[in-house]
Amino acid sequence: MAASIINIEEGMPQVEAAMKKLRFEINTMRRIGIRQVKVIHGYGSSGQGGVLKVAAHECLRTMLDEGRIKAYCPGEFFGPFERSGRSLIEMCPAFRTDPDWSRANDGVTMVVLK
Repeated sequence: MAASIINIEEGMPQVEAAMKKLRFEINTMRRIGIRQVKVIHGYGSSGQGGVLKVAAHECLRTMLDEGRIKAYCPGEFFGPFERSGRSLIEMCPAFRTDPDWSRANDGVTMVVLK
């Protein structure tokens, strides 16, 4: 089964609105039983990592610490040669079929929900 997608960069929102959408969508997906999610946050037009990516990772770290998600893996580490990528695949083998597996896509983050 393919991962559900949360696109927080669509419409170029401000950080606060994008994080509100991320939290809402993750909570909704968790409630309806979805377990694997791909968050599209983009990498930023500067080429140095955008504010949405940084904010999304901070938000996901908080959700992980609070026990609201099981794990997450930034796209740049989502591959067979990175420990976090392999660990995510062990938790959720269906992620292996995602088109971003082993592509080092800085604009996405994979999330395993509880």
